[in-house]
Amino acid sequence: MRVYRYQYKKKKMSAALLLILIGIAFLFLFFQGKERIFSKLKKEAAVACYEEILEWYLPGLAYDASGPEKMTAAEWLLRHMFPLGDEAWYGEDYQTQVESMLSYEMILAREAADENYVDEETGKLVETGDGSMADAEGETGYPADDGQTLPTDDPLPSADEAAQTPADGEAASAKTPASADGEGAQAAMTGAVQKAVTIPREKLNDFDFLIQNFYQIDNTTTINGSQLNIDALLGKDVRLSHDASTPQILIYHTHSQEGYADSVPGDATTTVVGVGDYLAKLLTEQYGMNVIHHKGEYDVGDRDHAYSRAGPGLEQVLAENPGIEVVIDLHRDGVREDTRLVTEINGTGMAKIMFFNGLSRTTSTGDIDYLYNPYIADNLAISFQMQLKAAEYYPGFTRRIYLKGYRYNMHYCPKTLLIEVGAQTNTLQEAMNAMVPLADILNKVLTQPQ
Repeated sequence: MRVYRYQYKKKKMSAALLLILIGIAFLFLFFQGKERIFSKLKKEAAVACYEEILEWYLPGLAYDASGPEKMTAAEWLLRHMFPLGDEAWYGEDYQTQVESMLSYEMILAREAADENYVDEETGKLVETGDGSMADAEGETGYPADDGQTLPTDDPLPSADEAAQTPADGEAASAKTPASADGEGAQAAMTGAVQKAVTIPREKLNDFDFLIQNFYQIDNTTTINGSQLNIDALLGKDVRLSHDASTPQILIYHTHSQEGYADSVPGDATTTVVGVGDYLAKLLTEQYGMNVIHHKGEYDVGDRDHAYSRAGPGLEQVLAENPGIEVVIDLHRDGVREDTRLVTEINGTGMAKIMFFNGLSRTTSTGDIDYLYNPYIADNLAISFQMQLKAAEYYPGFTRRIYLKGYRYNMHYCPKTLLIEVGAQTNTLQEAMNAMVPLADILNKVLTQPQ
């Protein structure tokens, strides 16, 4: 009887000791893994946030990143509390991928929202950049470059000065269209025949003179003399290389909904699209060019992704028409209500235009590798040659070329022009009138001897 009690007591002591050891081991494992568990929970929460934001910006991309697998709450708890195999490193790697994708998509959204525009519902100007609403000339809705003016001894003459003292004779009159669709228009059969101003080549070799008279550099980006070199800008032959038997020029609109002061809601012919129609008509009928006017709408309901949405459509048109050499993205600017972008050429009032270039480079980050554009030099060359011809034949017609930090779909074709035609304070007629000298300048740059 005593032996039995002793053995029973011994078994109870062994069981108690075993339970104590198990308890100590459990506590040890719990406290040792506590930090790791909380760290994983924190990562999972961050990933969930990134997924929600990514789903908002690009649902398809968010789905690809998260995958179709669905887990119950119990499965999720078991999988993350007791990781197996590669689960230990999965969370950290996944988070990095989502951050990278999110950054890229946010850059694309920023690119599209980077231009000032007028809100369709409120009718008010939506400012971008640093909020400054006037450049050195006091006219543009884009921020000025640090508010500084570079010195120059001999700036380009104004439109009034050029009209008083033409260099080689009077320019031909630019008649105006009578309506949005061009019916009854008395457009000039020929553009300006003689230069109103001659700009000496030696002045163009001066980087300061070039910047002061031809460019407006946004404070979000940088550029130097290696890119704005007159030999490089004028050295590229941007003329059309084939005849009009196949399409040569593409006109399209990233922001097709941009209208003018008297545009009719719902009538595309009274918006920048109608202006594109008239430009295509002039280039085709007056200058014999083969032009495609693509009227895809990419900013309806989602302006912030207009550039990324326009990309596939642009690629398709170019793939179907490989002979296209020049791409024109026609826009309309957004400015303060007290700003009027109007000039007068031979008695005809018209909207000023502005050429716009993206450099795929910001001051804060440097070159943006994932917005790579192999055609930046070509883009700069054709816009400068257009600007120079405008300055010589139609002084005061153009604003300075605006240089910004992103890409703006200018990487699909070497000879790409992004052109802002007036602003929301201009009338449709003023915008239409501007197409007469613009078509003439295009003809001079694309077909005539350099």
